[in-house]
Amino acid sequence: MTARRGDGRVATLFLAPAAIGFAVFYLYPSAKAVWYSLTDWNLLSDPEFVGLDNYREVIRDARFWGSLWVTVKFVVYTLVSQLVLALGLAAVMHRLTRSVVLRALLLVPWLVPNVTIGLLWLFLLDTNVGFVNGVLEAVGLPVQGFLTSTGLALPSIAGITTWAGTGYVALLLYAGMLQIPQQLYDTAALDGAGELRMFFRITLPLLRPILALVLVVSIIGSFQVFDVVAVTTQGRPVNLTRVIYYAIYNEAFQRFRMGYAMAMAMALVLLLAVFTVVQMRLLRASRSDLS
Repeated sequence: MTARRGDGRVATLFLAPAAIGFAVFYLYPSAKAVWYSLTDWNLLSDPEFVGLDNYREVIRDARFWGSLWVTVKFVVYTLVSQLVLALGLAAVMHRLTRSVVLRALLLVPWLVPNVTIGLLWLFLLDTNVGFVNGVLEAVGLPVQGFLTSTGLALPSIAGITTWAGTGYVALLLYAGMLQIPQQLYDTAALDGAGELRMFFRITLPLLRPILALVLVVSIIGSFQVFDVVAVTTQGRPVNLTRVIYYAIYNEAFQRFRMGYAMAMAMALVLLLAVFTVVQMRLLRASRSDLS
């Protein structure tokens, strides 16, 4: 079909608000961040151009790499627990029930602001008056310092994030499962395949593009964790929950090294971009076995 004259102008008109918003709220701030990453700026005086000095310091900074390693461990904890639970919930909804009420309830934790989630779990996990430790005491188990113990602090933060985001991830996977033709399951059932076998032989392979999307979104979102850490542990104990976003915040607004903080942020953006491209290629996200 040949495009009619004037369609380009109409398309431009409709795209203009989004393009302007993208330029104002994404491109311009990103360009300013790149500029500030090349300066020495303490928020009070004028930025002083220092070239690549901030990036050289990032490469040599053990605190940056330590925070990045903490974040990687947090991402692994969150990704594994969230993906396993979300896949299970999505499969149950797809094969057993398609209740709208259940889907709405799953989405509720994701809709709650992260600061509120952090405050809620800070109270629930409190060593002295927390509900969770109250339950442990009631059944004869020792009280745990979930947010203060060196061994439990980071897994506890990951657990809080998993609780908040699993429902949303499950709905994404559930939407992908709805695209799989029902005839495939009916045929497999006639051949004697059980639910578990159909899940691994039909659902998972055909869900690959959605899984790739979920993995990329979940990993990037996990690397951006800040609110829950800032509200609950503030990087303690002994920097074991000092994730990369909190480290950037610390450099920018507590040590007033805005230029260096911008360099850290740009290094993180580059690492995530490379990781995303590699992951999308390995998972063949642009191909589907349904086509």
